[in-house]
Parts: sequence; structure tokens; C-alpha cells
Amino acid sequence: MRFSQLIASLQQGSAGLQDHQLAEDPELLSGASLDQAKANQLSFLEQGNALTTQLSHSKVGAVLIPPQDDLRVIAEQRGLAFAVLRDPRLAFAEALEQLHPRSRPKAGVHPTAVIGDQVHLGQGISIGAHVVIGDGSRIGAYSVVHPGVVIYEDVVVGEANELHANAVLQPGSRLGLNCVVHSNAVVGSEGFGFVPTAHGWRKMPQTGLVVLEDGVEVGCGSTIDRPSVGETRIGAGTKIDNLVQIGHGVVTGQGCALASQVGIAGGARLGEGVILAGQVGVANRAVIGDRAIASSKSGIHGEVEAGEVVSGYPAIPNRLWLRCSATFSKLPEMAKMLRKLTRDTPQ
Repeated sequence: MRFSQLIASLQQGSAGLQDHQLAEDPELLSGASLDQAKANQLSFLEQGNALTTQLSHSKVGAVLIPPQDDLRVIAEQRGLAFAVLRDPRLAFAEALEQLHPRSRPKAGVHPTAVIGDQVHLGQGISIGAHVVIGDGSRIGAYSVVHPGVVIYEDVVVGEANELHANAVLQPGSRLGLNCVVHSNAVVGSEGFGFVPTAHGWRKMPQTGLVVLEDGVEVGCGSTIDRPSVGETRIGAGTKIDNLVQIGHGVVTGQGCALASQVGIAGGARLGEGVILAGQVGVANRAVIGDRAIASSKSGIHGEVEAGEVVSGYPAIPNRLWLRCSATFSKLPEMAKMLRKLTRDTPQ
């Protein structure tokens, strides 16, 4: 794809194209980071990016930059093809979609697929090899079900969903529109519900639903449990990384982002736009307000106010945690001084 063709596409996008220079209008085959890019590749820079200094000698074919005069001057002096955009990262994402258009499997049902009774398959769907679909389930139009997917009975998959190889949707799963479930993820698995008795643990039947609203994406190996009653609900547009565990009865707002190895215990409530970084743990019935952020390995036990940034275990406001963490390395010295003061103080 010529850079000029890419510019025409970016003009229709959402990244805010402001200006561009075609230079020799290079042919672009792929994207790359600025320090590794070649003459047939595209890269991008954001304000404050650590790779900014690479622009002076990068072999990149074309670059997407923010409205920053020093970067523009370097690009012009080097004769690079470039585009100035309000959001270069978004533009790079849009460009990669053009450079690497996704292929879609042909519509139809593979002869090795096992389809149960009273299953409804919408028009234009693709069902891959060795897929199993249980009785009474519904698969919406234009959905893609890759090889090895198992869909239990009483599952509803909306239109234009994509289920990757070996994903599992257990009974009571409900997917909206344009959801993606990646390989080996399990949606609707039984919640961890047991009742203690004098004779051991009695299993609590998990009869509820798991609802993924429109545009939810579930990463590889992640699990979302169904509750004993009621529902586990993941808000529209929420993105879930690999190896995330979401317990029974959890409810998230729209547009949340949950990084790898996050664990959310049953009954927790997340507001809209909540961000949980890697390995964050959320305790049973904790409540996290809209647009709150928890940094990596935080442990949340109670309530986090809307817009708050928390860190540490147990989680405290990030600024306080930074002050505390700066003191950790001084604790041995402080303890030594305290022991000396104690010895020197008359009793």
C-alpha cells in the first residue's frame, strides 16, 4: 500500500489527521517500532515517547507523529513521508487494519461439526471443524466459530461474534453483538459456591447467567463464572486480557479494561471505565467507582471512590503509596536509629 493511499484512509478515520508530506510516497508493507523499522514499514511516535531520538536516524519509510514542531522539522529535514495527527497511536491502529486486512472464513458448517437439536444458526455464519453446539442454542448471523469451540445447551450468541479455537461457552451464556472470545477462554463456568456442613462441603448449584454486553473481548485462558442465581454481567466495550478470573455475580460497567492475571471475587461491582492493571486482586463484594484505576498487584478489599488511583496491598491512594514505598528502603536504618534512641533514653 502506498503512503498516499493510507493518508486517504486516515482522512476518513478518527485519529484527527492535520497535515502530511508524501515525500517519495513509499510502498508500505507492514508496521514496526521506530528503532527497528525499515524503508517499507510504517511507525508512529507520541509526545514524550522514549524513541523520539530515533527519528533522526531511523530507516523508517513513513511515520505518524503528533503536532510537535521539533518532530516535524526532523522529518522534513530527512525527507521522510509523515503525517501529523491528533492521536498517532489510534492512527497506527487504523493503519495496521489497512496493511493487514483480516481474512474471514467462508460461510458454512464444517462436516465434522456436531450440531444439537433445535439449534438456530443465523445467516452467513462460519462453523469450523469439530465444533460442538448443544441443544437449543442460538448463533447469530455472521458470527465466526473457529475449530474446536464447544457451545453447551441454552447458549445465545448474538450477531457478528467471533469465538476462537477451543473457547468454551457453558450453559446460560449470553453474548451480545460483536464480542470476541479468544482461545481456551471459558464463559459461564460454574461459580465457586459451596456450603459448609458437618459432613464437608455441599455444592451450591450454579443456575444463573453470564451476560457479555456488546463489544466485549475476552482474552485467552480467562474465565467468567456464572452465579447460583441472577447473573454475572460484563459491561459493553469491556476488554479482558489473558488469564483473568471473574467470579460469580460480578458486575462491571461499560468500557472497563482488565489486564492479565486480575482476579475478581464474587459479587464485586465495578463502575464504568475502571482500569485494573496486572495481578490486581478484588475481594468479595468490593465496590470500585467509575474511572478508578488500580496499579499492578494492588489488593482492593473495600470501596474505591470514583476517579481514584490506588496502589499497594491493601490498596491506598497512589500518592500515599508512593511516599510509603520511598520509605521502605530506609526502614532498616530507621529501626537502627530507633533502637539507639531507646538505649540512650534514660528509663
